[in-house]
Amino acid sequence: MLNTDNSTYWTTEISPKSFAKGLGLKELWQKKYLIWLFIKRDITVQFKQTIFGMGWYFISPLFSMFMYIVVFGRIAGIPTDDIPQPVFYLSGICLWEYFAECLTSVSNTFQSNAGLYGKVYFPRLVSPVSVVISKMFRFSLQLATFVMVYLLFVFKGVNLHPTWYLLLFPLLVLIMQGMALGLGLIVSSLTTKYRDLTNFFGVFVSLWMYATPIVYPLSYVSNPTLHTIMLANPMTAVIETFKYGAYGAGEFSWLALAYSFGCMLVLLLVGIAMFNRKQKFFIDTI
Repeated sequence: MLNTDNSTYWTTEISPKSFAKGLGLKELWQKKYLIWLFIKRDITVQFKQTIFGMGWYFISPLFSMFMYIVVFGRIAGIPTDDIPQPVFYLSGICLWEYFAECLTSVSNTFQSNAGLYGKVYFPRLVSPVSVVISKMFRFSLQLATFVMVYLLFVFKGVNLHPTWYLLLFPLLVLIMQGMALGLGLIVSSLTTKYRDLTNFFGVFVSLWMYATPIVYPLSYVSNPTLHTIMLANPMTAVIETFKYGAYGAGEFSWLALAYSFGCMLVLLLVGIAMFNRKQKFFIDTI
């Protein structure tokens, strides 16, 4: 702000981006150094005052794997398409835990950064974007766990058939990131005014996992109507494509994968637009 001849005027105006003015991606790219700082902060905080440190990232999927083997494999007797149960369950656990972690963290963006947002201006999208990227560190360690278990069974002589569809893995990660970011931004924008949606969303994410072929193969759903409903879940094609690429079992469809990609784009655009619009009222409503 400048004062000249008793007149006051602003040289720079900071205002939330509306959808009509753009999604604010240019400004986000200009502040990429800030994203890196947030990523370093998120990773560092996760290891503070812990006993096992990064060990938890290996323990968590293994613990879930053993629980699924006992409950769904032994007690419920759900088949796994002739794939060893540890390999089958871990393939779904790694992807779903990354998606669910990103989704939950992004949906709490406004609440978890309320103090920071009220003190200093920076592109608000920096926070959720950094969360999605920082969770990749945990995801990579859990994938390493899956690879070790996978190779263990290969060395034992189990006949696993990886296919070239495994090359689609970067696209699968992109779809998960886009959906988690987009849907998380939508939920975050809504929960600033309706706080009780946070509790509902936690239950929704838990139920969503069971509507995704994580603990059972898609081929296990023989009812045509239920099978169609399962394919309407955009995460189904992501999980099934990874399984089909990793060990040649499951169902793969380019149409289903394109549907998941389309859902990701819609959620991402709507989420960013709602998030940018909600910035105008955030400090007043939080």
